[in-house]
Amino acid sequence: MATTLSSVTVDYLYGSKHSTFFDTLVPIMMGFVIFFFVFLISGISLLHERTTGTLARLLATPIRRHEIVNGYLIGYGIVAIVQTAVVVGYTIVVFKTQILGNVWNVLLLNLIIAGTALTLGLLVSAFAATEFQMMQFIPIVVIPQIFFSGIIPVASMPGWLRTIAHVTPLYWGSRAMSDVVEKGANLAQIAPNLGVLLTFILVFLGLNILAMRKYRRI
Repeated sequence: MATTLSSVTVDYLYGSKHSTFFDTLVPIMMGFVIFFFVFLISGISLLHERTTGTLARLLATPIRRHEIVNGYLIGYGIVAIVQTAVVVGYTIVVFKTQILGNVWNVLLLNLIIAGTALTLGLLVSAFAATEFQMMQFIPIVVIPQIFFSGIIPVASMPGWLRTIAHVTPLYWGSRAMSDVVEKGANLAQIAPNLGVLLTFILVFLGLNILAMRKYRRI
């Protein structure tokens, strides 16, 4: 009786046989690093404006609150754009991360994540009296989001934690980032995630304008 030899061919839907957990971790950490530093820089910078009296002098003029907020967003936004470009470039060149999707989508997504961190940092700084208090907000506002970004599968978490995950910006940003980098998702496929992040930005922007009211004395 003849013996028939069979062979098994392995095809990879995403990545290759050389892919490791580090390749899965890179897109998540890229978004987190950008979010963390933009949040920190924007929050402490606006807090410095308040403690030195610059913000009070601005609010004593006929300038409207939304104009002040937009001015801060533009100023810090330029810094955020430069920082985002550096982080994305470093990830691609130094870590040699394989990006299956469009690199421009990666950059766009990171810029929107930076915009979310920027508006959130400005909002949180309104409730801090010193730089030390601003630092104390990091373990409350920023660090927990790393656990909802995909390092730990959200689907395996209890229901109440999954609910919290859905109201954190990094959950949506990291999902979209992983889809673009690892699965080659296009702009239309990550559009729902981008829509949620843009909603966060608009909500935080509106709350920033309201928060300015308590500092206007006239």
